[in-house]
Amino acid sequence: MHVLDNPAWAALTGPHAHLAERHGRSARYPADVSPFAAVDDPADPAAWRDLAALAGTAYEPLLAAPGLAGPAGWTHVRGIPGVQMIGPAVRGAPDPEALVLTADDVPEILDLVQRTRPGPFGKRTPELGTYLGIRRDGVLAAMAGERLRLDGWTEVSAVCTDPAYRGAGLATRLIGAVIAGIRARGEVPFLHAAGTNTGAIRLYEQLGFTLRTPIVFAAYRLGS
Repeated sequence: MHVLDNPAWAALTGPHAHLAERHGRSARYPADVSPFAAVDDPADPAAWRDLAALAGTAYEPLLAAPGLAGPAGWTHVRGIPGVQMIGPAVRGAPDPEALVLTADDVPEILDLVQRTRPGPFGKRTPELGTYLGIRRDGVLAAMAGERLRLDGWTEVSAVCTDPAYRGAGLATRLIGAVIAGIRARGEVPFLHAAGTNTGAIRLYEQLGFTLRTPIVFAAYRLGS
């Protein structure tokens, strides 16, 4: 199995182990960091039993893996088919306007996320990696950052632009700046996108990313 076949597990047991809540063969991020959880083998019901002990009935963990399907005793709550793309030849470039976002920027980050909905994002999500933004007239106009971090790989995520500032290439510039930081650590960028988001997929292909595999993002609830 390639490390990217179970990316959240590889992150939670690797570079993000300091953030992980663990039980046996399952792990998850704190809810205010990320909804992602993982088991070491999504095809093994025994690993899901460890996740049940970790999650309980009130928690709906989000898992990601190719061909993901929950075992008996779990109810599929919501989910989308997605794609996983890799950029082994993508280099990126620093951007002079890209600012490192800090805890002081979290309220504005959350406001931008609420209006643009780039994917799951909580008040502690910036703890996952470096998040960069570009401001216009003092306003956070666009953002991109790092989410799942695996040995040798880092995911580009949370790419979003305020509708008032779209069309100026800000997102593309920020993606490049994030990738430059990933490359500076000797790592390879990868990313995920909804399978229906053809515009984003086309942009990533133009930047040099290639499809690695279809992937399923799905939230499950213990019980019926």
